[in-house]
Amino acid sequence: MSILNKVFGYANTRVLSALKAKVDFVNEFEPKISKLLDTELQAKTAEFKSRLAEATGDQDREKHILEEILPEAFAVMREAMKRVWSERHFDVQLMGGIVLHQGKIAEMKTGEGKTIVAALPLYLNALAGRGVHLVTVNDYLSTHQGEGMGEVYNFLGLTTGVIQSN
Repeated sequence: MSILNKVFGYANTRVLSALKAKVDFVNEFEPKISKLLDTELQAKTAEFKSRLAEATGDQDREKHILEEILPEAFAVMREAMKRVWSERHFDVQLMGGIVLHQGKIAEMKTGEGKTIVAALPLYLNALAGRGVHLVTVNDYLSTHQGEGMGEVYNFLGLTTGVIQSN
C-alpha cells in the first residue's frame, strides 16, 4: 500500500463508505416505517410530493429535496415491497438504488435483483411528477417490471405503463 493510499484511501473504499452511510440512514427509518398502517404508508407518497412541490420549478432545490427524502423514500419502497411482494431489499440493493439515483451505472448479475433495485430510484424520482422511464431489453422484462412491479407502485399511489416492441 502506497503512502498516498494510506493517507487518502482507495477511491472505491471512499465511495462504498459514503454509500454505507446512506444505507445506514435508510435502515434507521425501518422500525418506524414498518409500524405504519397501509394507509399511513401510502400517505407518505403525498407527503413526499408535497415537499417536492416546494421547489416550484427550481431544479437545484428539487435535487436537494430528493437527497433529503431519499432515505425515508427508500425505506417506504422497501416496506411496500415487503407488503406487496413479500421481498425485502438487502443493503447492497439499497446501495445499487442510490448509485442509479446518482445517474451512475450499477452492474448486477442475473438473479441479484435488478428489478427491485430499480424500483427505489424509480419511486423516488417519480415523486417529482414528471414521470420516469425504465428501459429494458425484452418484452418479458418490460411486462414483469410494468405489471408486476406496477402492483407496488400502485400500492404507493403511482401509475405505470408498458410499451412493448410488438
